[in-house]
Amino acid sequence: MKHIASFIITSFIASINLFAQDISLLNGTILHNISDKTSVPENVFDDNINTHLEASSAGGRWVGLDLGSAHVITDIEFAPQNENAEKMNLGVFEGANSADFTDAIPILMIKETCATGEMNHHAINCTRGFRYLRYVSPYNGYCRVAEIKFYGYESAGNDSVLYQATNLPTVVIHTENSKDVVTKAEYLKGIASFISENGTKLHSDSLQIKGRGNASWGFPKKPYRIKLNNKKKLLGSPCKAKNWTLLSNYGDKSLMRNLLAFDISKKFEMEYTPAGQPVDLFLNGEYKGNYQLCDHLEVKKNRVEVEEFEDDSIIDNITGGYLIEIDANYSAETVWFNSKKGNPVVVKYPKDDEITQEQLDYIKNHFNTMEEALFSENYTDSASGYKKYLDIESFAKHFIIGELTGNTDTYWSVYMYKHRDDDKFYTGPVWDHDLSFKNDNRTHAFLDNPTNYVYAAKGSVAGKMNLFVNKVMSDPEFADTLTHIWSKYRNSGAISEDSLVKFVDEMEILLEESQRLNFMRWDILNKKVHQNFQALGSYDAEVDVVRSYLTPRISWLDDKIGLIADSSSTEEPTFVKNIIVDNGNIILKGYKHNSNVYIYNVQGIPVYSGSHIGYTSYITNLQRGVYIIKICEQDAVFIHKVLINNK
Repeated sequence: MKHIASFIITSFIASINLFAQDISLLNGTILHNISDKTSVPENVFDDNINTHLEASSAGGRWVGLDLGSAHVITDIEFAPQNENAEKMNLGVFEGANSADFTDAIPILMIKETCATGEMNHHAINCTRGFRYLRYVSPYNGYCRVAEIKFYGYESAGNDSVLYQATNLPTVVIHTENSKDVVTKAEYLKGIASFISENGTKLHSDSLQIKGRGNASWGFPKKPYRIKLNNKKKLLGSPCKAKNWTLLSNYGDKSLMRNLLAFDISKKFEMEYTPAGQPVDLFLNGEYKGNYQLCDHLEVKKNRVEVEEFEDDSIIDNITGGYLIEIDANYSAETVWFNSKKGNPVVVKYPKDDEITQEQLDYIKNHFNTMEEALFSENYTDSASGYKKYLDIESFAKHFIIGELTGNTDTYWSVYMYKHRDDDKFYTGPVWDHDLSFKNDNRTHAFLDNPTNYVYAAKGSVAGKMNLFVNKVMSDPEFADTLTHIWSKYRNSGAISEDSLVKFVDEMEILLEESQRLNFMRWDILNKKVHQNFQALGSYDAEVDVVRSYLTPRISWLDDKIGLIADSSSTEEPTFVKNIIVDNGNIILKGYKHNSNVYIYNVQGIPVYSGSHIGYTSYITNLQRGVYIIKICEQDAVFIHKVLINNK
C-alpha cells in the first residue's frame, strides 16, 4: 500500500508539472536499422497515414528519431499499415540517451490490436528525458507502421516514475550492438535495468548474458544466465550477488510450477530454497515474455552456505565445503566423475577454473565412501553405515518434495553439498520442476492412478540413482523419518490442500496480465510443447491442472508415506486391544516377531526404538504423557496414540 500511495502522489505531481511545460510535437533526425532499398523510413514521419514503412525481414527492425537533446515524452500517436494492425501487437517504444540504445528502456508496449486508418493515442507516464526514441517492431511485425508522432518537452527529467509493462517487475537488457544471445558458451556484454514497484524503483548495471539450460535451450523461448558487474539483492532477493538466471518456463503453461515447488520447499524448511520472482523480459527492445528471475545455484551467503576455500589453506581445509550435482547431463560439464556405483557427479564448487586435483580426489573418494557404506552389509548401522555420510533428514525432505510435486526428474538432477569437518552430504536445493504437477507425458497417467512412488515407477534417473534411492528406502529408520517429517508438516498445516491451493490462486491473479501478453508472444496454448501430454487452449485450464492435482496427491501420500495423527490434542486416545498401558508401562501383544517399534513424544522426538520379540514385549520407564507408537512389520505399519497418566 505504501508503494501504491507513493506512486499515486509521484504521478500526480508529475502530471501537475506537465502543465508548466511547453508540450509540442517533436521532430528530429530519422534513425533506423532497415537496409532494404524499397523501404522508406521517412514515411513514418511524413504526417500521412496513407504511406507506410515495411521491412523485408521481421525480427529486430526499428525506426525512430534523434531529438538532439533530452526530452520528456508525454504522448505518442501511431497508425499501423492499413489492414496490418495486428503486426504492431507487442511492438515497443523505447527511449535512450546513448546513440546505440544500450541504455534504452521501454516507455510503451502495444498490448492490443490498434485501430487502422487513424492515429492511436497513448499518454506516457515516464519522467525520464530521452534524446533518442524508437519503435521496435515485434518478432513478426516487419516494422509495418504508417505514422508515428512523439509529443513532449525538453528536459533531462528524472527517474521518479518509469514505465513498467505489467504489475510484475520489468527486466530490460540491451547487448552491445544488439547482438542476439545464441550460445551458452560465451557471454555478451550489455546493460540491464530492473524496474519495479509501479515504476518507482530502478536498478541499472552493466552485465554479461549468455544462454543456459539443457532441453530448455532448444526451445524458441530461450532461458538466460546473467552476471551483473556489481553484487545486488535484486527485487527483494535475500542474496547480494552478481549471478542470476532467467528461466523461460516455456513448457510450463501455468508459468508457476517452479515457484510452487520453491514454495513447498520453504514450507518443508529446506536449508536453502532458491529465490524466484516472475518478471516481464525485454531483450534488445523486443518483448520476450514472462520469465522467472531466479538465484543462480552457487556457494554464497544466502544461497548454498558452505565454507569457501582460500588459496593458502586448501590442503588444511580439504574437507569442505563442496557443492555437487548428480546429473544426467554431466558430459556437458567440465569437472565431473563417475562414482564406483555408476552415478555421474558434477563438481559445482569449487569452480571449474579453481578446483585443484587434491580437492577433486577428496570429494570423489568421499562420495564413493558414502556409496560403499550404503551398499554394505551393515548399511543401517548408525556408526559405520550410510547415515554417517548422508544426512537423512534433508534427503527425506527432498524425496518428499519430489513425490508431492510428481516430478519425473527428481533424480535426473540432484544437488548435494558438504560442509567442512562434517562427513555428511546434505541434499538440496530443489530445482527444475517445470515438468512437475502432472505436466509430463511420461508420468501423467500414472499420477492419476498411482501404485508406487514416481521415482520407482516412471522417474528418469542419472546413472543408477534409482538403486541408490531404493537402498536408502529399504532402511526402516529412513522410512520412519519419512513418516515423521510428512506428518510434522501435514499436522502443522504447512502442507495442506488449502495452503497449496491458496498459493496457486494467488499466483494466478498475480500473473494474469503477464500471462496474457506471454501467450500473445508465444502462441502455444493450443499446442503440445516439450513433454506436454495435452494442450488445453487457455491459461485458466492450465492452472486448473495444477490446482486439481494437489488434493488427491496429498491424500495418496498420506496413505503411502503414513500420516501420524496429530498428537497435540488433549483428548483421551482410543486404545486398541494389542496395546496395553499398565502402571506406566506399554505392553505390546500379537504383533509379528522382530517387528520394529518406534515411540515419539508429542514434540515428535524419538524416545524409544527397538524390536518386538515373541508375542508380548514390554516398554518401561516412560514419563507421564501422550506418545505415538509406530510398529513396522514386514508388510504393514501400525500407528497408535497412547496416554500414560498413572505414573
